[in-house]
Amino acid sequence: FGTLSTSLYQKSTATNTMAKPDLSTTLAGIPLTSVIYNASGPRTGSSAAMSKIASSASGAVLAKSATVASQKGNDLPRTWHEENGAASLNSEGLPNSGIDYYISSKTITETMGDNPSSKAYMVSISGKNISDNLQMLSKISDTIANDSGNKIAAVELNLACPNIVGKPTIGYDFEQMEDVMKQVASLPCFRQTPPSFPLGVKLPPYFDRPHFEMAAAIINQHKSFVRYAASINTIGNALAIDHHAEMPAVRANGGDAGLF
Repeated sequence: FGTLSTSLYQKSTATNTMAKPDLSTTLAGIPLTSVIYNASGPRTGSSAAMSKIASSASGAVLAKSATVASQKGNDLPRTWHEENGAASLNSEGLPNSGIDYYISSKTITETMGDNPSSKAYMVSISGKNISDNLQMLSKISDTIANDSGNKIAAVELNLACPNIVGKPTIGYDFEQMEDVMKQVASLPCFRQTPPSFPLGVKLPPYFDRPHFEMAAAIINQHKSFVRYAASINTIGNALAIDHHAEMPAVRANGGDAGLF
């Protein structure tokens, strides 16, 4: 989806030593300072947390997946870390401050610091239903249109969260996924040329070739505004047992969680 600079290793003619690698690229036409940037996850919920990403070598800053209203997420404990750091689980249930927080100029300024144009700031959404997602996409479009100083570079539609109690992962239900994308395509912000903003889709991990083909067929129907795909979220339905307590290490969903 991006084009890595061909000058990745340029030898300095003056000193005959290797210059610093150029890891810049583009994603959906957006310049990124590096091919690596953060996933929308547990450490992206506040401007204070995101400002650390903005000041790092990350190529962009991607905010926490937002819902229409703020929510606390699943009960604690909802994360687990293997002792030697080899793996971790999380079943946070999307605790977040609500979409208004993540698209506000105040939050973006607090996140990006004095030079908000230095890196791309991207928003992620994960509504509880299709109506929520349509509402948030429309709100983002209106915010961009009415605030010339707003620095939202792209939006990621999360179709992959496995940790919402009682809710299926949309990316595994291809009929539902197709319906969601058709309704998204009907929004005025995506019917215009060019679209109001580039849209990406966050997908669950697929393991069978027919699933890749089915997901690709749906996405390719909407290439006019879907500009990139995050190809794997956490691997759902992972389980860790606290052998001392003889119970799951994560409380929500019967202990099932997403594996990092």
